[in-house]
Amino acid sequence: MQPTVPSTTESLISAPEFLELIRYGVPFSRFLHVSVEELVHGAARLRMAYHPDVLRPGGTISGPALMMLADCAMYAVVLSAIGRVELAVTTSMNINFLHRPPQADVLALGSLLKLGRRLAVMQVELKSDAHSEPVAHVTGTYSIPPDSGAHRERDGSKGQRDR
Repeated sequence: MQPTVPSTTESLISAPEFLELIRYGVPFSRFLHVSVEELVHGAARLRMAYHPDVLRPGGTISGPALMMLADCAMYAVVLSAIGRVELAVTTSMNINFLHRPPQADVLALGSLLKLGRRLAVMQVELKSDAHSEPVAHVTGTYSIPPDSGAHRERDGSKGQRDR
């Protein structure tokens, strides 16, 4: 059974638009073979297809590959809620590795915990297709640029400055 991401509203960025953004804006992300399985307002499910290039000694998927997948998922989550704001950036990220990831696809299930005018807080659960236990749990915060217009889209302030 595939996990789903709960949401009731539509994403403010489409899955193809998001993939194009990360493939051209973050070129080394192409090496992760990331696809978007689901993208709704405030939640995302991304898949990193297994590829031997992401292995580390010992035959397990490397931590940096898992961290990049989690960061891509957080980027998808924040853009799903604020729209295409390319300069929304990671300000913090914490990852807890829980189980050794086997040589299999990895799913990233991201969700929005809090969205403010300048910061978005998210969590991501990384799961392997090979077993049911999570391989990592990630929390992170993104900074939303003040001049992005994203807060106006959410609260209807139509150009009024933040106070």
